[in-house]
Amino acid sequence: MTLFWIALIALIVWAVWRLTGERGERWLRRQRGDSALDVLDQRFARGEMDADAYRQARATLTQEARGPR
Repeated sequence: MTLFWIALIALIVWAVWRLTGERGERWLRRQRGDSALDVLDQRFARGEMDADAYRQARATLTQEARGPR
């Protein structure tokens, strides 16, 4: 019976550790998915696109977020 309670407490501690901290944030972000603007910002930061292409894509995405006119 004692072994059951130790295992249960260890499982709870592991679950809390898994869902918190840097590892948990990455896991939750992966489950949620990044928004299109987040992906765009990351691509620009990595140098995958130039400033003009970034501005154009960002304008397009923010315009679509506001809705068609």
